Amino acid sequence: MTVANQKGGVGKTTTTVNVAAGLAMAGLNVLVIDNDPQGNASTALGVEHRSGTPSVYEVLVEGAPMSESVQQCPDIPTLWCVPATIDLSGAEIELVSLVSRETRLRRALDVYLQEREASPEGRIDYVLVDCPPSLGLLTVNAFVTGREVLIPIQCEYYALEGLSQLLKTIDMIKAHLNPTLHVSTILLTMYDGRTNLAQQVAQEVRTHFPEQTLRTTVPRSVRISEAPSHGQTVMTYDPGSTGALAYLEAAREVTERDPALRGAPSQTTTATNEQQGETR
Repeated sequence: MTVANQKGGVGKTTTTVNVAAGLAMAGLNVLVIDNDPQGNASTALGVEHRSGTPSVYEVLVEGAPMSESVQQCPDIPTLWCVPATIDLSGAEIELVSLVSRETRLRRALDVYLQEREASPEGRIDYVLVDCPPSLGLLTVNAFVTGREVLIPIQCEYYALEGLSQLLKTIDMIKAHLNPTLHVSTILLTMYDGRTNLAQQVAQEVRTHFPEQTLRTTVPRSVRISEAPSHGQTVMTYDPGSTGALAYLEAAREVTERDPALRGAPSQTTTATNEQQGETR
């Protein structure tokens, strides 16, 4: 799943790491590819991403095997990450002159997934790719890599304005580079039910995208904002918080939609019930 929205600050990285953590806590093997030069997903997952660390930059620009860059998340054993370093900030320019520049990430990932199938660690069940807030070559690589797109939408008016351009870009990628790509999931983030605007935005999104929009909405939460400063997702930082429970429920909805993983939702539901019991 490619997590994308060219508008900044809508919760792409937060959604990527917390949905990934929710899936991993349900017993699934999950890989996060941090394709954003800011490296915030790497920070939240607690993996090393100083300059010089093997990262997605080496995979994209130098053609290095992805297996050399994958790191295990210290808090969740079944969650792995390909980190992003500051080196990735120059990759947009370097990729322009390279052969097959749009498909480099996908080819590297395909090889890695085949390697994992045969390894003792077991196959990867989900891959989530975090994108920068732009529609450049890094995001194009992520769209070519993904089979599905997850779009986080902040419950504010400006968040709706850029959505049509994003959908046009996805259609272009589908037509020319990745025929299987489609928008499967939309998640409403930073929802404040006390405001009319948030309710109106949520209603409008659900009206236009009834099949794709998850029932779960992620509320504004101080805990979600605090977690990355501790090198954690909110799922491990404060498992009983409203933000953690919302993302856990969103992860359950994602697995419900996947016919190959019909057994996973029950595991996630059990985790949700346990955490709700702790909260009470």
